[in-house]
Amino acid sequence: MYRSVILWVLLSSSVVAHDMTPTFPEWKMSFIPSAKMTTMQIFNKRADVEWYQIGVFDKEWNSIPFVTRYKILNIKHLQRVKFDVYVNKTNADLAEYICSTSKLRGNDNFKPIVESRICSRFK
Repeated sequence: MYRSVILWVLLSSSVVAHDMTPTFPEWKMSFIPSAKMTTMQIFNKRADVEWYQIGVFDKEWNSIPFVTRYKILNIKHLQRVKFDVYVNKTNADLAEYICSTSKLRGNDNFKPIVESRICSRFK
């Protein structure tokens, strides 16, 4: 009985996360001769989260060094932010995913339960 009630509550509740586009980014030449870059965009649908961390990973989910203006972005609810990601040419060939992860607040009385992670896969 309890299982069916819990299942009904979970299925009827709305799930809200954030969007990151493009879904399949491509590396482009940058103004730095030894680096490649891509431009990403995040749209925050979550009213309870304002901070998102950026990461670049290989096929085995090992972190790859990258540069961006801010590795943790402050994005207000229903705001869209564009950012550029730069990696050196060697690491660009290894990069498989670029991800954004919501950073949960821990310094006040309200803490979101769900941490969302959205990844785009390089072509």
